[in-house]
Amino acid sequence: MAIYIDPPTWPGHGRMWSHLVSDHSFDELHAFAAGIGAPRRAFERDHYDLPSERYGDAVRAGAVEVGSKELLRRLTAAGLRRPKHRPAPRTARRGAS
Repeated sequence: MAIYIDPPTWPGHGRMWSHLVSDHSFDELHAFAAGIGAPRRAFERDHYDLPSERYGDAVRAGAVEVGSKELLRRLTAAGLRRPKHRPAPRTARRGAS
């Protein structure tokens, strides 16, 4: 069970962004995000968007640095991937919310 973060390489709104995900549950992800002060509104379907200036906070709190492809692989393998335009799975997975 781990929290993963990819490098802040995603542009948007004049900033660069990272994605923060769990390989266990959304409950784990929400708890971690709250612990580093990320607002719940930063959660989008299956990940948190974190601005580049918060990247170091996440890593210091224990997020594992991985590339974007590895982050997506781990999220998908955990069964937590929720692509755009697809409904959430009918069965919740280990605390998924």
